[in-house]
Amino acid sequence: MSAGSIHVRTEGKTARITLDRPPWNVIDIETMREISVGLAQVLPSAKILVFEGAGEHGFSSGGEIKDQTPERVSEMVRAFHSIFRQLWRADCVTIAAVHGQCLGSGCELATFCDFVLADASAQFGQPEIKYGCFPPVAMVTLPRLIGPRAATDLILTGRTLNAGEALDLGLITRIVPEGGLAAGVSWLLSQLDALSPVVVRVSRRALWRATGFDFEAMLKEVEDVYLDQLMKTKDANEGVRALIEKRAPVWQGR
Repeated sequence: MSAGSIHVRTEGKTARITLDRPPWNVIDIETMREISVGLAQVLPSAKILVFEGAGEHGFSSGGEIKDQTPERVSEMVRAFHSIFRQLWRADCVTIAAVHGQCLGSGCELATFCDFVLADASAQFGQPEIKYGCFPPVAMVTLPRLIGPRAATDLILTGRTLNAGEALDLGLITRIVPEGGLAAGVSWLLSQLDALSPVVVRVSRRALWRATGFDFEAMLKEVEDVYLDQLMKTKDANEGVRALIEKRAPVWQGR
């Protein structure tokens, strides 16, 4: 199935969702909705779900900045976070295959997956702070994945990591040679296919529960801060306008 900015296909019990919105696979509201529709189609029967990005530039450079404007931001948050709520409730193993840029919303989507395979060209980051915002999903997931100190560093500086740095922090699972993503994913699929799907499913759930991680409750709290506090500040609106207008923001501190 192709739906504008994504392609969805199944191969036995493995499903693949490919972001295909040239040149940078920017994830706008419509793409978010397409992903949700694709997930509703494949999650009931898929044992494994693979996310990947089409094109030479990378997995995704992030969200559409125009969707951060006051008149659209609530709609964007609902559409984007619906994806993660669907994935959280799903029983299939998720894999992200990353090359090139994997930033902002793209980084949140990729690193939410159970496995993140990256080739040597991959770059990861949450640059939202630079234009007056923060990444709500990453706020919830990064402290659990890489620890509070590293999460604070990435979110509050907005810096970009290369694949090696991301691996060292525990943000990704492994690095494959540049151009070797397809082979790396095939190898991982062969390992998972040899296992009992019910044992994998129960073990995956046990891993989440062992940490006492309540994703949906935590996400709701961060959403409220994002929409009711952050997006009502003048600086958040200034940051978005500045990026749209391709100029440096002028912060007012309020």
